[in-house]
Amino acid sequence: MITFDLDDTLWDNRPTILKAEIDTRKWIEDKVGEVQWGDFNDFLSLREELIKEDASIEWDISKLRKEIFRKKISHITPSNLRDEIVDEAFNIFINKRHEIELFDGVEEALDSLSKKYVLGILTNGNADVYKFKIGKYFKFAISSLEARDSKPNRAHFDKAIEFVDDISFDQILHIGDHQINDILGAYNLGIDTLWFNNNNEKWSQDFPKPDEFKSWDVLPKIIENKYE
Repeated sequence: MITFDLDDTLWDNRPTILKAEIDTRKWIEDKVGEVQWGDFNDFLSLREELIKEDASIEWDISKLRKEIFRKKISHITPSNLRDEIVDEAFNIFINKRHEIELFDGVEEALDSLSKKYVLGILTNGNADVYKFKIGKYFKFAISSLEARDSKPNRAHFDKAIEFVDDISFDQILHIGDHQINDILGAYNLGIDTLWFNNNNEKWSQDFPKPDEFKSWDVLPKIIENKYE
């Protein structure tokens, strides 16, 4: 089995999320007037506040997004109008959140690997891989919502082995970009890893750096050399 992270592993997530955020905020302000969105620290503070009110928000990314919108337009009345705006704003956001551009070589690599291995997705985000044509290559996809937890905790990996009979962690390869969420999370369970490092980041962890790659074009050959 080979499992993959989604955001920043199969595509560059930053421009997608920024555009989705900007476009959705503009739509909301066209409806209700100027909104004080705050900076990233304000976002983190609000997230912590919301988690105290509802612990599930820590891993339910979609609910978090909706509740942030709801807080930001709390002055809108009646409440059913506010709820309608929140629901429509989230639909706009989630649709734009799926306007991604795959890294070069992703589809070709997945096509090749899917002929030999069971492929799955393990993501902390709320992108749905089955909305893309590459979805056909994956037997399963587990988000933080399905896992009710977030990587690097083990819930994603525990659920992954339920999809194949008689498979253990030492028969899995996990591929991702994040040194903690992906690589450490898998390493702690004895799962082999490959680090997608297309930004030439320095390895900053106190456990051994795994093999890395920065081009999807070479991934099938790397896996062939390592395991076949």
